[in-house]
Amino acid sequence: MKWVIAGAHLRSEDVEPLAVAIPVGDVVLSGVEIADDQPLGDRDLLLRVARLRAALLERATFIAVRYGFTVHGESEALAKCANFLPRWRALLEAHRDDVEMTLKVATAAPRVRPHRRDFHGGAAYLRALHEAVSSAEVSDDFRAAAERAVGGTTHRWTHRDEKSLELAALISRADVPRMREAGEALKREFPDVPFLLSGPWPLEVFAE
Repeated sequence: MKWVIAGAHLRSEDVEPLAVAIPVGDVVLSGVEIADDQPLGDRDLLLRVARLRAALLERATFIAVRYGFTVHGESEALAKCANFLPRWRALLEAHRDDVEMTLKVATAAPRVRPHRRDFHGGAAYLRALHEAVSSAEVSDDFRAAAERAVGGTTHRWTHRDEKSLELAALISRADVPRMREAGEALKREFPDVPFLLSGPWPLEVFAE
């Protein structure tokens, strides 16, 4: 048997009985027990872990672990996570009452994604791809308005692809309704700018 890890938590009571609580140093991992031969790409398993993460977030904020991370026991979990434990503990203590919200917006003038066949070498193709993604931009007016919408919280813009940007905000749980209202106001102010406001999410962007 093995466990698919959903996240890192501050306390075991934040996990149990929704999932298996796996102590690793000063934090606790939440795990879903599966058979060794269980395909990780199984749709039912994916949905099960997604539902679990939503239920865990209702209890307390946690650090999301990339899907597909598995361990066969506490000793393997500790060995794989040892380098991250001090930072995880500090983040969980500092942001226990915070969640992430994301605003994904289509760029004003999307770049054409380069084709691999147009380049002789892989390095040249990767440089062109990076340039196409990093040059994606939105108007200064919308950027400023979006940052005002998230308020005085910590926020970060990320280039996701050549057609979109994402604004991630770290906010108090109590501010989630305000953020949704701010998203509606932003939609009225910029009716021609396609964007999607989603969340709350566990710590992910700000946990790096």
